[in-house]
Amino acid sequence: MTAFLQGFSLGLAYVAPIGLQNLFVINSALSRPRSVALRIAGIVIVFDVLLSLAGFFGVGALITRSELARVLILGAGSLLVLVIGARLVLSRSVASTGCALDMPLWWVAWMAFAVTWLNPQALLDVSLLLGAFRAVLAESETTAFILGVTTASCSWFTGLTLVVSCLKSRFTARILRLINLVCGLVICGYALHLGWSLVELLRS
Repeated sequence: MTAFLQGFSLGLAYVAPIGLQNLFVINSALSRPRSVALRIAGIVIVFDVLLSLAGFFGVGALITRSELARVLILGAGSLLVLVIGARLVLSRSVASTGCALDMPLWWVAWMAFAVTWLNPQALLDVSLLLGAFRAVLAESETTAFILGVTTASCSWFTGLTLVVSCLKSRFTARILRLINLVCGLVICGYALHLGWSLVELLRS
């Protein structure tokens, strides 16, 4: 139980800060029906759990050691994240997550993948964080620990979606549009940061 709680608390500490994943989930919950928003949150959870498993078992560190992999991830990530942010900024509708409401699920899944995986620094961070804990855990504790981490991911994104969905009726169209604009600008900022990281990598 101690290992599970350690994993759960670490998982919450990692996913709770506002980042691309949380902005994506919040905007989906604000602009889509609750059932659809929960499905989108579920997709984000799947990719986040896979990222945690990759970090725990060192796969993320292997990826970030390859310069070609970093270039490809940074290039694809910066472009796609910029598209998501730009759609939010330019959209005149409050019902926008950076994509049309009738956009196929596979494209939503691709965007969820992008905000989770297409960031080499995030891959390295989660690998170092979870890898360090794995190094000090007894073999019998590893399953409970990573189960705690994945449970935190499921709990956080599901809870975030439900809370935002319940509160969105209190927001006016103007407030929702402002949230879209702020989220879009922040996401564009992430895209520019990824793009600059790519430039620095190519210069080195």
